[in-house]
Amino acid sequence: MPAETVFRGSGRRKMLRREKGRNGMKIVVLCGGLSTERKISFSSGTKICGALREKGHQAVLVDLFLGLEDMGEEVLAHPEQLFEKLPELKPVEFDGIAPDLDAVRASRKWKDPSIVGRGVLEICKKADMVFVALHGLNGEDGRIQAAFDLMGIPYTGSDYLGAAMAMDKITTKRMLKPFGIKTPAWKEYHRVKKEQIPAIAAENTVPCVVKTPTGGSSVGVYIVKEEKDLEPALYEALKYSRDILVEQFIEGREFTNAVLLDRALPSVEIIPHVGGYDYSNKYAAGATEEICPGRLSEEKAGQMGEMALTVHRALGLRTYSRSDFMVDQNDDIYFLEVNTLPGMTPTSLVPQEAAAVGISYEDLCDQIVQDAVRYASGNEG
Repeated sequence: MPAETVFRGSGRRKMLRREKGRNGMKIVVLCGGLSTERKISFSSGTKICGALREKGHQAVLVDLFLGLEDMGEEVLAHPEQLFEKLPELKPVEFDGIAPDLDAVRASRKWKDPSIVGRGVLEICKKADMVFVALHGLNGEDGRIQAAFDLMGIPYTGSDYLGAAMAMDKITTKRMLKPFGIKTPAWKEYHRVKKEQIPAIAAENTVPCVVKTPTGGSSVGVYIVKEEKDLEPALYEALKYSRDILVEQFIEGREFTNAVLLDRALPSVEIIPHVGGYDYSNKYAAGATEEICPGRLSEEKAGQMGEMALTVHRALGLRTYSRSDFMVDQNDDIYFLEVNTLPGMTPTSLVPQEAAAVGISYEDLCDQIVQDAVRYASGNEG
């Protein structure tokens, strides 16, 4: 049998996907969901969907949680018709306010405990590729990726294992320790009860940072500089998770460094105009000054890029990721966390880093898709 006719993995379907990757593809851009980053995900997803259409793909935007329930029974029965009659994309304006997830749950017409809404899996199965534009829990933590793997649905970004490890800041720190990656000293607490908070506060000193290990977009992150604020911060973190991470506070400058296709991109230095790089400052236009490439010596820039690459490879991540760093007054670089589905909003950092090396936003989205095609076809080597 000629080499070009040998089909790998699940066979012919994957080979056909690789061929389609050279032309327009049917792509579901999966966003929304039920996490604290729901609104940001819609902003990312809408922009990605528009970019993929510009590149000639039949891209449709789908909310993981609400699904296609407002589309009518005909679309639910035949979701593939959405690829032929592409729904209009409505601009999404981020208001800087975390979503009311109870209200989102209440708005769902389909009363079912599933995180996955009506018609979502059906339309994903009809697509050539799913562009995962979810952020936070139930999207960036590997759960939906594991489901797609079981169902043979190809998707962009890291697989379930890499995503799950990277989502948990404690697991990430443990995994990276043998690689010599410098990270702030930490203490971890698991299955915490409210009555344990005073004892936890007593064994930690300020300044420090209290974190929800699986949070994102700085939700559940509290910088504590006065002793009186430590217990309240611990109680607040407990609202998001029973696991708590207390980390050494690093005074210095904030940076982020992306990896794309196993290549470190230029870093971005982040300077918030007011306060820290919190939920609002991350996504509100003009809230921060962002310098790309960041103000680092050539040696330090190279060191940060190598750290980002080491993190990416050590966790087995795919296609792209973005690692966050602090640089202290001695020019020592500390790794903080890695994002496997970094933001792709108009103010996001990975698009800025890609632009610095001549990659447009549309090309960036398409490169992410094409790399996912290579993985799906078994041709990633």
